[in-house]
Amino acid sequence: MNENNNTQQENISRVLLVGVNVDDNPDFETSMEELESLAEACEMEVAAKIEQNLSSLNPAYYIGSGKVKEVQETVEQLDLDYVIFDETLSPSQLKNLQKEVGVPIMDRTNLILEIFSRRAKTREARLQVESANLQYMLPRLVGMREALGRQAGASGSMSNKGTGEKQIELDRRKIEKRISELRRELEAIEHDRNTQRKRRNDSSLPQVALVGYTNAGKSTLMNKMVETYVGKEEKMVVARDMLFATLDTTVRKINQNDRKDFLLSDTVGFISKLPHGLVKAFRSTLDEVRYADLLLQIVDASDEHYREHIQVTEETCGSWEPKKSPAYM
Repeated sequence: MNENNNTQQENISRVLLVGVNVDDNPDFETSMEELESLAEACEMEVAAKIEQNLSSLNPAYYIGSGKVKEVQETVEQLDLDYVIFDETLSPSQLKNLQKEVGVPIMDRTNLILEIFSRRAKTREARLQVESANLQYMLPRLVGMREALGRQAGASGSMSNKGTGEKQIELDRRKIEKRISELRRELEAIEHDRNTQRKRRNDSSLPQVALVGYTNAGKSTLMNKMVETYVGKEEKMVVARDMLFATLDTTVRKINQNDRKDFLLSDTVGFISKLPHGLVKAFRSTLDEVRYADLLLQIVDASDEHYREHIQVTEETCGSWEPKKSPAYM
């Protein structure tokens, strides 16, 4: 038992969080707290934080050059595994920081993608995450060179390239080819999903979608509805007290006996600074929002930032053109 616990402790990565407060942003501390929760959701131990106040971000390093040295020294002193930045780093920033710091660099987008990669269970979710991850990696190949984990060998036209061609270009073409393959696979899945959705529309049952910030309690409410009106334990969804515990959209028919039945959808939770590529990759899943007759926003009123969470949810839902004109609660 103790050996297992020790093994688990050894596998936990120790990380440094880095953030820049630009022009005394009132949401900065909240963003850093959320970054820590994201790291914990990725089973990482936050060993230290470094914060800096700036009037604008450093285009070369995100942080000031002096802070880069502090980050490097902190990594060495605490023997850390990763450094995680609170904003999405540009390809040049990632490349420059990787050279200076000496351990793998992650940004907020990369961290969210890693969480999604670990949580994805269904084939559709895995394909969506892979697509978003590759789109993130493509412009950052130079900075992420060591983390690519290349496959051995090549096939087809890839194996016929001249020996003088740069490996970075081979990686780029391999990724672009894979993105195209994923796009076709996801389009096929989306076609099947649209067929299923058409059947639901033909049933004339009202469609209700649970929406809200990640970890607000959507899956918990879904399970309570299933327990009360369906009564089948196998119909329950995963519900845990952590960010992005649920990735897959689940639809359940709710039978209310003397009242009208309806279809209830549990959707992926939202978060501030949600990577655009991830929103795009999950468009087929989040289409449940577009086709719903009612959007029921779940809010954790015990969270002191619940008003900001409401705003993020409404802005994210408003970014899709609805196929219906849903009521909003």
